[in-house]
Amino acid sequence: MIDAIFIALQVLLAAIGVYQFVFSILGLYRKKKKRHYSATKSFAVLVAAHNEEQVVGALMENLKQLDYPKELYDVFVICDNCTDNTAKIVREHGMNACVRTNNNLRGKGYAIEWMLKELWAMPRQYDAVVMFDADNLADVNFLKEMNDDLCSGARVIQGYIDTKNPEDSWITAAYGISYWYINRLWQLSRHNMNMANFLGGTGMCFETNLLKEIGWGATSLVEDLEFTMRSVKRGVYPKFNYDAKVFDEKPLTFKASARQRLRWMQGHFTVARRYFFPLLWQSIKERSLVKLDLALYGANVYIVLLTFLMTAIMWVDSTFFQGPHIANLYGYLPVWLSFTAIAANVFTFLAAMFLEKVTYKKVYLYLILFPIYLISWYPITFYAFFTQNNKQWSHTEHTRVVRLEEVQSKQG
Repeated sequence: MIDAIFIALQVLLAAIGVYQFVFSILGLYRKKKKRHYSATKSFAVLVAAHNEEQVVGALMENLKQLDYPKELYDVFVICDNCTDNTAKIVREHGMNACVRTNNNLRGKGYAIEWMLKELWAMPRQYDAVVMFDADNLADVNFLKEMNDDLCSGARVIQGYIDTKNPEDSWITAAYGISYWYINRLWQLSRHNMNMANFLGGTGMCFETNLLKEIGWGATSLVEDLEFTMRSVKRGVYPKFNYDAKVFDEKPLTFKASARQRLRWMQGHFTVARRYFFPLLWQSIKERSLVKLDLALYGANVYIVLLTFLMTAIMWVDSTFFQGPHIANLYGYLPVWLSFTAIAANVFTFLAAMFLEKVTYKKVYLYLILFPIYLISWYPITFYAFFTQNNKQWSHTEHTRVVRLEEVQSKQG
């Protein structure tokens, strides 16, 4: 019975792996022809900030320089439970500092929900809402790209999340490699197939009417994934805009990275429990590959956990009990197939870096440590499973000021 269960699970995991690899191949190609529209859409640009006095000034300068009519967008910084000079710096740059104090409902999701209620009560109403984090930098054409997509009929849009400090440490380099891979071989592949993309927490755009219709309602530790699930359940598929770049600051140390990724995984478990089976059932009833794909993405946290547990059990069996006593699918397959699978995974990451024209020399040197970052997801996910009811938001401190010109010069 145990052998049968293990083999069945391994077949299932292998099938999901092949499915994801095939999808990644679809991201090798990028359509370059796009229709451009005159700037007509108005935007409320929301910035979630908690004690961000070190970096928020650089973002305010950046947002002033966006290549979009100034009368068509306003910036609102949510100074959420701040105890520093974040609000003061925002006002010095001529932007709107919206101060929120609530010690019970803490976190980005609650802050956004509060801000949207404030926004709907204002005299001026906007066509869309754009969301950034305080440590971000946006490409000057970001709003132009959002305007094009909105005019084309999109209602939820995710921009291209890039890394503004990939050479700062091996951890930031690992984040960079992961995001280049995700943008190119996950997001773009689904965009090419007209499927639903998933939101990434920043660089997001929402049609105002949609937000008013369904509400924000995303207050988990991963509000981006939660809203993705809610919108897809209603038949609204988020779109990916490859050319709308936003540069995000990544944690410098493994400890800070582990804390951030633990929060992501804790929230991911919550969202998976809530939305996996409803989406899976909808995908079967409607014969919808789009909803099946997103259901699998939601269940990915359980896939990682299951892979870790099965690997650990087989290692204990062979190391301490003179095994193997448990059937292993790979024991029935030729050795070359295992090496082919490993090579295919390596290929996807290298292909993504090549296609994204990554020129950071340090990042290529740090590739040797990238497997450590990947493997570390397993114990983090395992710990997150047992602490998933923890709803406390952990703030990632940002202290390094980087401006858009510096990022672009290094990319060049």
